[in-house]
Amino acid sequence: MNITSYSRQQIEEGINTARKNYGEPSDDVRILFTPQVINEDNFKRVCDIYSRVDFSAFDTVVVIESHDQSLDKKLPMASNDYFETPLGKVPVNDYMRNEFCDEDDDFYIHDEAFDKDISLFQQLMFIQTQTEDISAVSVQIADTNPAIVKEVAYVLEEVLASRNALLVFCCELENIHKKEFRKVAEMVSQNNHSGLLNYLNSGESKIKGTTSFIAGIIVANKWGADLTFLENIYENYEGSLLTAYADRQQVFFS
Repeated sequence: MNITSYSRQQIEEGINTARKNYGEPSDDVRILFTPQVINEDNFKRVCDIYSRVDFSAFDTVVVIESHDQSLDKKLPMASNDYFETPLGKVPVNDYMRNEFCDEDDDFYIHDEAFDKDISLFQQLMFIQTQTEDISAVSVQIADTNPAIVKEVAYVLEEVLASRNALLVFCCELENIHKKEFRKVAEMVSQNNHSGLLNYLNSGESKIKGTTSFIAGIIVANKWGADLTFLENIYENYEGSLLTAYADRQQVFFS
């Protein structure tokens, strides 16, 4: 069972409890890496990363997910005017969605990858407990080709560099795969994106949402953001090993 069955009060209490552990949220936190499926096993850790965000700094959230099948439309975005969760409706940022299409011809407004089970709705429920003044864009990566992953990262970095947008990349690695996490974390720290792409496409990785994960890593690197995996700051850590947040340090315009 995922958190779409949770009440607003349960999620608010979870985030408020997490926030007490370290203080006020920061408007420097701009990128989140969060599990695709949020349930009672990882709820506490997801509350942790969402509690670090100052939502008054953002007017849009862009949720990026990996689709489990290859489609002709490589980067589909739902055509909805709004997304509706058990907590209410969130309007779509149609202007930004069209910007993505204008920036790269692999982005399409197309519903083939859109259904009620995608992670978008779970992520929005956390956000809805923190702000009512936000819009959303849903992006699905429906191709594992490294060139497509790099395209996604490039468009997000270019279009959103100066925008008030929170990026949420949906991916996860079960806690039992600590050896793989250490291997991946080392490649991330060395900015070895080619090696990471090759490894994630080798079939050896246990990561779910590989394309979303690497796209997020590339964007964080381009923005000079300081990436923090929760596994590195808690003893006896439980939950997805990829749960993380990135502080915005500096954005370079060229």
